[in-house]
Amino acid sequence: MAWALNQRQSFANRSTPRVANRCRLLVRRARHRPRLLSLFLVVTAAVAWQAAADGHQGVDLGTRPQALVADMDEGALKQALQQCRNGPFFRTRFSIGHRGAALRFPEHTRESYLAAARQGAGIIECDVTFTSDRQLVCRHSQCDLHTTTNILATDLASKCTRPFAPADPATGKPAGALCCASDITLAEFRQLCGRMDVSNPRATSVAEYLSAAPESTADAACGTLMTHAESISLFDSLGVDMTPELKAPEVPMPFGGDYTRERYAQQMIDEYRTAGIAPARVWPQSFDLADVLYWIGNDPAFGRQAVYLDGRFDDGSMLPGQPETFVPSMAALASQGVKIVAPPMWVLVTLDADGHIVPSAYAKAARAAGLDIITWTLERSGLLGSGGGYYYQSVADAIDNDGDTYRMLDVLARDVGVIGVFSDWPATVSYYASCMGLK
Repeated sequence: MAWALNQRQSFANRSTPRVANRCRLLVRRARHRPRLLSLFLVVTAAVAWQAAADGHQGVDLGTRPQALVADMDEGALKQALQQCRNGPFFRTRFSIGHRGAALRFPEHTRESYLAAARQGAGIIECDVTFTSDRQLVCRHSQCDLHTTTNILATDLASKCTRPFAPADPATGKPAGALCCASDITLAEFRQLCGRMDVSNPRATSVAEYLSAAPESTADAACGTLMTHAESISLFDSLGVDMTPELKAPEVPMPFGGDYTRERYAQQMIDEYRTAGIAPARVWPQSFDLADVLYWIGNDPAFGRQAVYLDGRFDDGSMLPGQPETFVPSMAALASQGVKIVAPPMWVLVTLDADGHIVPSAYAKAARAAGLDIITWTLERSGLLGSGGGYYYQSVADAIDNDGDTYRMLDVLARDVGVIGVFSDWPATVSYYASCMGLK
C-alpha cells in the first residue's frame, strides 16, 4: 500500500497543477481512509494519462542514444542505460537544445527547434542579435549569415559588410565573406533560408562556397528563420523553457545613434514580458558578466536565473585546476548575485591518478560557493575515437569511443552535479535524464 501511494504521488508530481493537486488531496485522504482507494486509483489513471499527454507525448528520441549505449565499455553504467531502452522518455529541463537540434538541422530555425522539443529538450536556446532596424532575431552571431543562410545566393548579397571573395590559390587566401544581421532589415531577414553552418574555403564561386553543406533532413532544406519574439511564441506553445543568449554586438555601439548595450540587453527581457512569460521559464545568458549583472540589478525577476557563460579559459589566463587564477573568484561571483555559471564541459572535469574522469577544482569551487552549473556542448565533437577534441580536452586520454559520451555525461550529472547540459542532439541527454529520473 505504501509503495503504491508513493508511485501515485510521483505521477501527481509530473502532471498538470489542477490534476496534481486533486491527486495529492486523495493521497492524503487515502492514507487514513482505505475506502477511498478505489476512487484514488481511478484518479491515478487520469493522472497517468495526463502525464503522458504533458511529458511523454511527442517525445521521440530515435536510435542514436541506444547506438551510443551499445558502443559503451561494459560496466554498471552501460547496464543501467540498457535497461531504459524501452522508455518511458520524458521532456526534461536537464536537456537543453543548443541552437535547437543543430547536429542535423540548420541552427536557430523553426525546424531545428521543433526537433529539439521532439527529442525531449525541456529548455531551448535562441541566440539573440539584431537587424539594421534593431529587431531581435535568432542567430548564433551577428555576422554569420554568409554561412548559416543563403544570403550570398540572393540579391541581398550586395548589402553584406564584405561581399564574397573567391579563394586565391596563388596567395593561399581562402574564400570568404562577411554578412551580418545588422546589414539588413527584419523584412529582408525574413526572405532568407537557414542552412547548415559550413562553407568551402577553396571555392572560386558562391555556388562552390555554399556547396559544402552536409545533408540535413529533407524538411529543413530551407530552414525557417526566426525572430526572438517568434521563438518565444513557439517555445511557449511547445511548453518548454527558454534560454536566450545575448550575443556580443559585432558593430560599434551605440548602434544607430542611441542603441546602447544596456538597451539591447533590456529589449531582450522586455520581449518576454510583452509575451506574458513567467520569469521562472526564462534563463537569460551572456558571456559578458556585465550583462548578467545588469539583469540582476535592473530586472531581478529575470536576473534570478541569469546564466554567466564562462569562457575565461580560452585565452589561457585561467586554469580549471588552479582556483587562484579564477578572477573574479566563485565567491566573488556569488556575492554579486550570480547564481549559475556555465563553462564548457572540459573545464568541469579532469583525470585522477588512476585515469578516471572526476570533477575539476573549478567544479568543486563553484559548488562550494553555492553556484549552480550548466555546461556545453554535448554532441558537438564528431567521432570520439581520437580523444573528442575541444570539449573533451581535459580528459582526452580517457576518451576512445563514441560510447564515452555517456561516461562523460554521467560524471557531469552525478559527480559534478550540473543542472543542465546543452546538446546539439538533445535526444542523447534526454535518454540519460529520463533513465536516471532527472527533471
